[in-house]
Amino acid sequence: MTYNRNPVFPNVFTSSWATLISANTAKDGTGTVATVFTATPSGSGGVGAKVDHIKVRGLGTNVPTVLRLFINNGSTNATAANNSLFLEVTIAATTLSEVSALADTVIQFDGISNPQLILPAGYKINATIGTAVAAGLQITAFGGELLYTA
Repeated sequence: MTYNRNPVFPNVFTSSWATLISANTAKDGTGTVATVFTATPSGSGGVGAKVDHIKVRGLGTNVPTVLRLFINNGSTNATAANNSLFLEVTIAATTLSEVSALADTVIQFDGISNPQLILPAGYKINATIGTAVAAGLQITAFGGELLYTA
C-alpha cells in the first residue's frame, strides 16, 4: 500500500459564507443550495482544501430548523450523484434581542467532535435548511487552501 510521506499544510487561509432563508427538503443535495466553501479547482493551481469549522448565526428571530451540509464534487448539484449528505445539525430557535447576544452554533472539523474535512480540488460544501426561517441564517466556513510540499 502506498502512502504520502510529504506533509500537506494550509497555505492560504480563507473564509466564505452564504445566507439561508428558504427551506429545501431534498436529502440528495439537489434543489436550491447555498455554496459555503469551494476548494480551488486543480486547473487553477488547487490541490485541495481543509475546512476547520463552520459557524451558524441567526440573523434575527427564527424558528428551529435543521442544517444539512453536502459535499459536492464540483459539478452541478442538480444531479444527485454529484452530492453527498455528510452532516445534519439541529439549529435552535432564535429570538432577536437588543440586550443579549444570539447564540452561535459552531461545527468543528477537528478530528475529535467531527472527522477532519479535507476536500479535493474543485469540491464544494453546499448547505440547505429543512424549514424556512424568517430572518435568515448566516453560514460561514473557515479553512485554507492546501499546499503540497515535496
